[in-house]
Amino acid sequence: MKTFFLSMVLLAASCAQATLAMAQDRGDVDSDKPLTVAVFGDWPYNQNLLDNAPLLINSVNADPDVSLVIHVGDIHSGSMPCTSANILPPISTSNPGWNQGIYYQFQQFKDPLVYTPGDNEWTDCHKSKEKSSGSPLNEMASVRSLFFAKPGHTLGIPEKIVSTQAQNFDPAYPADAQFVENVMWENAGVVFVTVNLPGSNNDTLPWSGSFANPGAQMQEVAERTDADMRWLQAAFDVAHNDHAKAMVIAVQADMWDSAALLSGGDGLDKYTRFVQKLADLTVQFGRPVLLLNGDSHLYKTDQPLADPTSLSGLIHGTQAVTNLTRITVQGSTNAPAEWLKLTIDPHQHAVFSWENIPYCNDPLTHCQ
Repeated sequence: MKTFFLSMVLLAASCAQATLAMAQDRGDVDSDKPLTVAVFGDWPYNQNLLDNAPLLINSVNADPDVSLVIHVGDIHSGSMPCTSANILPPISTSNPGWNQGIYYQFQQFKDPLVYTPGDNEWTDCHKSKEKSSGSPLNEMASVRSLFFAKPGHTLGIPEKIVSTQAQNFDPAYPADAQFVENVMWENAGVVFVTVNLPGSNNDTLPWSGSFANPGAQMQEVAERTDADMRWLQAAFDVAHNDHAKAMVIAVQADMWDSAALLSGGDGLDKYTRFVQKLADLTVQFGRPVLLLNGDSHLYKTDQPLADPTSLSGLIHGTQAVTNLTRITVQGSTNAPAEWLKLTIDPHQHAVFSWENIPYCNDPLTHCQ
């Protein structure tokens, strides 16, 4: 079967949903105008941060340049229970309404918000440090039912129409229809894509206790990773066909986290297939590609695949990739508290520029 091209879907009048999505979202009217995106992740990690969510939200909303928000996963800490199943108020770390509280805060952004899930809200829910509070599969289903209840629509006010893998999947791979969280859109001559790629070595740390289920876990990892790679390919296909100036890829996992390689660490080997695919597609594309991730919590920018003989280049054994830049955004429990202001200008040789915008001096004690 031929490779699935979302841009072909745009031309098919019978595919009304996909046509509407991309017709409204390709940026045909303002494709040459610069775009500014607020990016953050690993937020909020405690009750104090949730109580003071307006500090971040108001900071972003007050910036007249921002027209889009991206959250790269982890909506609570890895030491908090997963509490997605119940919607009873009031919201607190001990009340099963945490996810609903996050959803409410997401809806306070005055621009569309795109969210890609992290490991803490589903992959790691079996762990004792998360109080063995939920089955990963059930928690992922709950995240989808809350944050992706309207497939093809973002969060935030107003909503943005996007293409989702759940509505635009290759019929040869029907399992891909479940991945409503994988979305794609075009703005400012740039293709954006999100991929559900979580930490904990891509959900391969064995599910524990009563949630141990090696067969189901193996199936989950295989189906999602394969779907992720097909969705990544589809995004590059669109970028090629539409002569995009650049690409932005948002995931949760830090696939070069040196801490994961230490003795007792989670490991990084289960990302290698994806990284090798990313490397090959990026080289073929030949234009700037920006990868956004959270997970390791400390702000960092690098070109992890530029030198195959470097420490980061050796991790996944790819060819040299000089047009891939990676930004790890600052986590909410690290000082200074800040969000990433990413500017995309298709008229500039350097399409991407960015700066960190502080919104609180000390997120642990002084966010009052």
